[in-house]
Amino acid sequence: MKKVTEIVAELAAPVVEEFGCRLWDTEYVREAGQWYLRLYLDKDGGVDILDCENVSRKVSDLLDAADPIEGSYIFEVSSAGAERQLKRPGDFEEFMGSPVLLKTYQNRDGRKEFAGVLKGYEGGAVVLEMGTKELRFEKNEVAMVRLRVVF
Repeated sequence: MKKVTEIVAELAAPVVEEFGCRLWDTEYVREAGQWYLRLYLDKDGGVDILDCENVSRKVSDLLDAADPIEGSYIFEVSSAGAERQLKRPGDFEEFMGSPVLLKTYQNRDGRKEFAGVLKGYEGGAVVLEMGTKELRFEKNEVAMVRLRVVF
């Protein structure tokens, strides 16, 4: 049986592409007692409010027709953002050499956050360059990796 996010991604992807964007991620989460269905978009040159509005209207109609989710939820469409989370192997490949922030589940060297440059990704393990040294984080250590904007 497919997950809600997979079903929604399949419904939304053609619409997202129709408006010149790509679907970065689909999220279905419970926050403060309410369910949220979120689509995150990406596009060369950046996603603007009109992209989000156009995709939201058309996908909302498709969701109403297909009705893949029981119960009520809040539907949101937004840009993936400059500090987007990296989840899939392709995300890591695309942003190899970029500044990232990695968070771990457990303390390592007295901390859980590590800022560095993404230098490697293999089977879920992430390698960061931090100054003159490289640190490898195994898949089971990594809670989250996101891009980091450096000014």
